[in-house]
Amino acid sequence: MTANEDQEMELEALRSIYEGDECFKELSPVSFQYRIGDNGDTKAFLIEISWPETYPQTAPVISMDAFFNNAISSAVKQSILNKLMEEVEVNLGTSMTYTIFEFAKDNKELFMENQPAHTVTALNNCIPTGHSDVVQPSKKKEKKEQLTKTQKRKLADKTDSKGELPRGWNWVDVIKLSKTGSKDDE
Repeated sequence: MTANEDQEMELEALRSIYEGDECFKELSPVSFQYRIGDNGDTKAFLIEISWPETYPQTAPVISMDAFFNNAISSAVKQSILNKLMEEVEVNLGTSMTYTIFEFAKDNKELFMENQPAHTVTALNNCIPTGHSDVVQPSKKKEKKEQLTKTQKRKLADKTDSKGELPRGWNWVDVIKLSKTGSKDDE
């Protein structure tokens, strides 16, 4: 079989095996991604495999440069890639994409054992020392708008004793509008 025939057969097999698997993503007919671990898992990582023209006679290109892997240290990424490349050497000459994905799933804990746990530091964990040099922000009083005597008089004329506008102050006179309607109505 030629390399292209092997690739076509493996592509069909991968599509049927991973159909409906949300961890698997086919980027192109020769490039695939697989997420090892759950979405919220801190030890999850993403493997991208691309086939060169002469695959499976030559090794596929394995990458962990996806944005999903930004939280993983570069030493751990390199360690994972080295272990995956050892698996590639063993399977050279055969269809191996499925084998690599399964190898990564089976050895996920081993791969990620050197990954430091994510530490979250909060600002509230500070221990106060006796002296507080931090100035508390003072509450500023809101200034009311100053009105002139005439503005106050006009406002008093418009409002009732409670300071509210009378009922219907913004109503539109329908009769007046019908008389001033558009010229097309005539």
